[in-house]
Amino acid sequence: MIKVVIADDHKLVREAWNLLLSRDKRLSIIAICENGFQVIEACRNLMPDVVLMDINMEPVSGIEATKVIRQFAHADDVRIIGISVHTDLPYINALMHAGANGYVTKNSSGEEMIKAIMLVMEGRQYFCKEIAELMKAV
Repeated sequence: MIKVVIADDHKLVREAWNLLLSRDKRLSIIAICENGFQVIEACRNLMPDVVLMDINMEPVSGIEATKVIRQFAHADDVRIIGISVHTDLPYINALMHAGANGYVTKNSSGEEMIKAIMLVMEGRQYFCKEIAELMKAV
């Protein structure tokens, strides 16, 4: 079973991802976090397989939380997928440079998020269709 942590500062978004992902028998939601501090602690204590990381959280952003998580001893075992409304390449590049394994916009479907989780678990990078198309255009 793939252990997943959801980190987003919007309650409705957290609840929606939890509801969608809980339907997949391969996934286990082990923590739901509303800020960067909570996701850092969840990763330190629970050792998840995958973190769905919102970029814009206060007081610690998803980018900063990703950098901190990458400093843990077991950091290479944690896959981080950025989630955001932003489609701006500077946001995406900053998160990837911080150590993320993929990026999915909040316009993406639950099916696409599950695909992203499965691919990053295989050691691959994943960008949702919306971002992949933007990257091709550059």
